[in-house]
Amino acid sequence: MKKFKFQLETLLKVTRMKKEDAEVKFAEVSRRLEEQKQVLNTLLEQMQQGQKDYEALTEEGTKVTIGKIMTFNSFFAWKRQQIENQQQTILNTRAERQERLKELMKVMSYLKSIEQLKEKRWQEYQAEALAEEQKMLDEIGLQLSVRR
Repeated sequence: MKKFKFQLETLLKVTRMKKEDAEVKFAEVSRRLEEQKQVLNTLLEQMQQGQKDYEALTEEGTKVTIGKIMTFNSFFAWKRQQIENQQQTILNTRAERQERLKELMKVMSYLKSIEQLKEKRWQEYQAEALAEEQKMLDEIGLQLSVRR
């Protein structure tokens, strides 16, 4: 009997490569999302520090000038804008991550179906090989019994 050969082996290899590519893309966007969360945390910490500085300035009992108030107001507005922009970036990245996850799941499902098909073909091949071997043994047994 000839050697087992899966007809869709090339498709299986290509699908495995697509799966690896999808995994890499998913991991990259996940890493980017974590980095963006760190940036947001940094911005929030800067905002808190600015608020502490402002509270410390007003509690000292010193005279607060309009220039200082305007400076703090500008700083807080600027930080709020940065925080809002970063939150939007995080939302966009989460949506992209979800898309990458969908792509990965789709490729994994397709790959699994091809692998199951290969396994089924392998089992069929083994059954055929066993049947052929049994046929040969029966033939040998028949010839031996005829000679006696």
